[in-house]
Amino acid sequence: MGKIIVAGIGPGSKENITPAVLEAVREADVIVGYKYYFQFVEPFVKDGCECIDTGMKHERERAEQAFQLAEQGKTVVVISSGDAGIYGMTPLIYEMQRERSSDVVVESLPGISAFQKAASLLGAPVGHDFCVISLSDLMTPWEVIERRIKAAAVGDFVTAVYNPKSNGRYWQLYRLQEIFLQERAANTPVGYVRQAGRDEQEMTVTTLGEFDPEAVDMFTVVLIGNSQSYQWNGKMITPRGYYYLPPKLGGDRGLNRRTSDIDNAFCSDPHPPNLGGLGQSIMMESFRTIEGELKRKDYPLDHKWALLHAIHTTADFDMENLLHTDDEAVATLYNKVKNGELTTIITDVTMVTSGIRKGALQRLGIEAKCYLSDPRVATMATEKGITRTQAGIRLAVEEHPDALFAFGNAPTALMELCDLIRKGKAHPAGIIAAPVGFVHVRESKHMVKPFKDIPKIIVEGRKGGSNLAATLCNAILTFDDAAQLKPGRDL
Repeated sequence: MGKIIVAGIGPGSKENITPAVLEAVREADVIVGYKYYFQFVEPFVKDGCECIDTGMKHERERAEQAFQLAEQGKTVVVISSGDAGIYGMTPLIYEMQRERSSDVVVESLPGISAFQKAASLLGAPVGHDFCVISLSDLMTPWEVIERRIKAAAVGDFVTAVYNPKSNGRYWQLYRLQEIFLQERAANTPVGYVRQAGRDEQEMTVTTLGEFDPEAVDMFTVVLIGNSQSYQWNGKMITPRGYYYLPPKLGGDRGLNRRTSDIDNAFCSDPHPPNLGGLGQSIMMESFRTIEGELKRKDYPLDHKWALLHAIHTTADFDMENLLHTDDEAVATLYNKVKNGELTTIITDVTMVTSGIRKGALQRLGIEAKCYLSDPRVATMATEKGITRTQAGIRLAVEEHPDALFAFGNAPTALMELCDLIRKGKAHPAGIIAAPVGFVHVRESKHMVKPFKDIPKIIVEGRKGGSNLAATLCNAILTFDDAAQLKPGRDL
């Protein structure tokens, strides 16, 4: 009894054929395959070897011929491009062996798949979890293919696309792009390679939003990056995390220590970005989860940005009912920061100041201040018979009347600011109203609302807190990353 060796010959050049496959081709009594592929192995075929070539879509006939010849005692090599186990002949050969109850020995030799070759040419796009999807619906119903596309998009897999188009399949790739744009940012890197590893080879790196399905054909492999992928120096890179991973995390304790410092921020940079390592990965997964569980999907971007931050910090989806933002408040305040009009953030308590990202403050040239530790505060509070936080706000308004004021603890401090605004002494660039508690908390938030010309972010009701006030500040400072929904900045 002979044997059948199913061999992947790689994408199309002798340099990409493995030594094991070359040895099998040299020893074969018969080689069976699609006629187009024989050109790649012909130089290695021994004299007297019978070559049986067939046209496309004759896979079953090829397999039957291979078994008939092997059952005559011959060594038969069945060739497939790429890896024979990936959309190739290997599954069919094993199925037929079972169907025939054949004693023929079957071996499978791996080859370099087209997506691997394409990936190597594009840079390092499959550095993390990935999947491969074929858009050919000859043997798989489109409904099944679309479910798999959606799963890949939602799961944030780097995705390789085989059989993206043909003469009869012109719309499927457009649909795939549409589905991915529902889950991925428009600037997600996309690379595609035509005739990978062959003389006609062509490569392109673009983005998901700019990708043109008309630019590819059936000889093209498309690779879509995940939410961490980026372009650099003409290449497409998906980090695994090694570069930014701390040398020792210290087991679970190290993980908890590292992630306890994470609240809210995102990453966007045309240069190789600071990817934030482990912390960024955890944040990205958290933000994707939150976004997927929101009751509404049509929030304006800047409100959604603040809402994602608020829920991430509190794990409280009631924020969807409680968080109020004036129209374009986050965008307006960010633009003031960007244009140099807003340079100071005043907080009611030091815990809010501590929660504002130091990297963001430094990057943008912003100062965050709390006056509670100022020695003048205690004196003023005693003399005036007011709380220390009220005194701190009075001093802050004297020195920074046009700051962004963020409240996460003291309703009396927020009420003090409202009084100073009405008296014309304070002209805040914006107000974050998130004091927490049971006494005067709701009232203080109602007092802010009449100031229509001041951009406001308000956590309605009794809920709030220093962590909320701080993370809403962070949402403002990183609003230029909102369109990407890509956590990681200033970690």
